[in-house]
Amino acid sequence: MGEVLGLGLTHYPGLIVPDEAMGSLVLRTIASGKVPAALRDAAAWPEPMRREWAGDQGAAAAAEHRRRLVEGFRAVRKALDDFAPDFVVIFGDDQYENFREDMIPPFCVFAVPEMVSRPFARASAFFPSLNVWGEAKDKEFRAVGHPAGAKHLIARLMAEGFDLAYAYTLRHEIGLAHAFINTLLYLDYDRQGFPYPVVPFHVNCYGSSIVRNRGGIGTASETGGDAAADPPGPTAARCFALGAATARALETSPWRVALIASSSWSHAFLTPRTGYLHPDIEADRARFAELRDGRLDRWRDLGWAEIEASGQHELLNWICLAGAMHALGRRARIVDWVETYVFNSSKCFAVFPCS
Repeated sequence: MGEVLGLGLTHYPGLIVPDEAMGSLVLRTIASGKVPAALRDAAAWPEPMRREWAGDQGAAAAAEHRRRLVEGFRAVRKALDDFAPDFVVIFGDDQYENFREDMIPPFCVFAVPEMVSRPFARASAFFPSLNVWGEAKDKEFRAVGHPAGAKHLIARLMAEGFDLAYAYTLRHEIGLAHAFINTLLYLDYDRQGFPYPVVPFHVNCYGSSIVRNRGGIGTASETGGDAAADPPGPTAARCFALGAATARALETSPWRVALIASSSWSHAFLTPRTGYLHPDIEADRARFAELRDGRLDRWRDLGWAEIEASGQHELLNWICLAGAMHALGRRARIVDWVETYVFNSSKCFAVFPCS
């Protein structure tokens, strides 16, 4: 019988860049025209946001934000190493990277033997070429896959009624989508190596904005009105059920598997409730309380309107993990909960121990 460890973390792109650049997404979002005019002056911002921004556009606050995130990754990596999995499954989203106009699947499992990525080769707000490790723009990172485990998972999920897409190759010209490659970069932040095979499990978190935003911030004209909206992604209930079925599939396997949910929570540039200026802190606190108190079944009932209003699109990755951990009767051990107004999204690190 298989054993399953649950881990929750973030793939926040800002952790790649130096501290002085981490807060720059605020300026880019304001420049997009999405933020209401009344909120473009820092004097109108919430006091905690002004305090983070300070006189250095968040550089000093970024150093502390980085410290906590790096320590969170080190703690999660220790739990992963102690468990010593045969492979890891990462629930992650794709922002117009592998999946574009020709195909947007709700879910896709990658049964790929080897994945070669160049994460610093695409320079933009979300794919910066300047990195804190000083690594070359064209540096390649290689991850080994686990096709046998992926195929087992696909077959079992299909037998339970989940009509999954699957892939034997990557379509993105520079490798893994950033949700997956950033997860691997950060779990190896200290560059000691990452020895575990990887099965990426794509979740269409962005639904109504996946194509119209082209994987970016979007502009006021692109995000306004239903006419421009793409069809929605999978529901929270479907993701929760998929996670539960994934846990059952892996429990009946011969492998030790770490299930990883990779995402930050509400994203400022997705949150109309806050004028796209900062994350929906109150909504995130509500989700965090449910995680902390073992009420993961509450996440199953979240509707798309509620998710999108709070910019919690990527929480679907965590909802897949929540379904798995709920099915296994696991409670989260919180490693850290890191709130922010300036750095786009609050982040959570959690371990769901096997015993």
